[in-house]
Amino acid sequence: MACELREWKIEDSGALSLLMNNPNIQNNLRDGIPYPYTKADAEDFIRSTLSAAPDSLFAFAIFSEGRLCGSISVMRQNNIHRRTGELGYYIAEEFWGRGIATEAVGKICRYVFENTDLVRIFAEPFSYNKASCRVLEKNAFQLEGLLRSNAEKNGKILDMKLYSLIKEQP
Repeated sequence: MACELREWKIEDSGALSLLMNNPNIQNNLRDGIPYPYTKADAEDFIRSTLSAAPDSLFAFAIFSEGRLCGSISVMRQNNIHRRTGELGYYIAEEFWGRGIATEAVGKICRYVFENTDLVRIFAEPFSYNKASCRVLEKNAFQLEGLLRSNAEKNGKILDMKLYSLIKEQP
């Protein structure tokens, strides 16, 4: 087993702050994450995750070799999209290329489909992030399209890709 998923604990804040102080991680995430990322920032993130409504956010710490190596979540959308969830994840750079993200994505998707009424999970990686796109493809996510000039990150207008995984209906 390459990884395990477990609920966040406040004690994870020190390791999380170290992991998140890497521009190579932050360059592939949405804006709004502090940099430098302090232990207090990590504690705030963990508290907000733990206090989220139980059926709205499914968030886990990713561990490998007994060490925190990333984060993964599915966030339920609202209104007419209430049976859809958005997937987000990252892996610490020192753990890249080991299959951890692929395994973690598979695990959280199975968990969400088996334990909730969600029928669709989607992800929107930057189109240049070939590794993340490959993780999704290995987990049977289908490419639905290219979202041209969809985001501004680090002063650049970027394309994103839209992938989805649909729960198999009996």
